[in-house]
Amino acid sequence: MSFTTWIAFVIAGTLIAISPGSGAVLSMSHGLAYGVKKASGTVLGLQLGLLLVFAIAGAGVGSLLLASSLAFAVVKTVGALYLIYLGLSQWRSKAEASAVSTEGLSAHPSFGKRVLAGFLTNATNPKGIIFMVAVLPGFIEKDAPLLLQLVILGLTMVTIDTIVMHGYAFLASSMQRYFRDPRMVKMQNRFFGGVLMVVGALLFFVKRGHAA
Repeated sequence: MSFTTWIAFVIAGTLIAISPGSGAVLSMSHGLAYGVKKASGTVLGLQLGLLLVFAIAGAGVGSLLLASSLAFAVVKTVGALYLIYLGLSQWRSKAEASAVSTEGLSAHPSFGKRVLAGFLTNATNPKGIIFMVAVLPGFIEKDAPLLLQLVILGLTMVTIDTIVMHGYAFLASSMQRYFRDPRMVKMQNRFFGGVLMVVGALLFFVKRGHAA
C-alpha cells in the first residue's frame, strides 16, 4: 500500500468518524452521564464492533449480506431495535444529580455493560457494513497482500475512531457542571434518549446497496 493511498484513507476515515451517528450519540451520552474515563469502556466496545464490521466487509461477507434480503433485514432490525432500547432506557432513567457527579458510582453501568453497549451499537449497524463494503475496495491495491492491507486499514480506522469518539465524550463531559440539577439531568436523558431512538428508527429505512 502506498503512502498516498494510506493518507487518502486517513482523510476518508476521519470524515466517516466525525459524521454524526449512533456511535457519536452513545459516546456523548455516556461522556455526559459518566465522564470521559468511564466512557472509555463504551468507546472500547464501539471499536470492537467496528473491527467486526471491518472484518466482515474485508472478508467479503458484507457483499453476501447485501445480496441476502433476509440476512440484511435481520441485522437491520436487531440494530434498530437495540438502539431504540438504549434510547428508551436513557429516556426513562432516573433524573438524579448523582448520575452526572463523581459520587454515586454504584449507579453507573458496569465496565462490561458499557463495552457491550458500544459493541452492539456498531456491530448491528448495517450502515457501517454497507459503507465499508462500498469504501474499502477503493483503497485496496491488487498487487499487494490483502491481509496486510486490511490490518493496516483496520488499525488506522480504529485509531481514528477512538480519538474522535473520545473527543465527543470529552466535549459532553465538559458540560457536566451544567447538569448537576435533577431537572437538567432529566432533560439530557430525554434528549440523548430521544436521539438514540430516532437514529434507531431511521435504520429501518436503510436500503440494501445504499450507504445512507
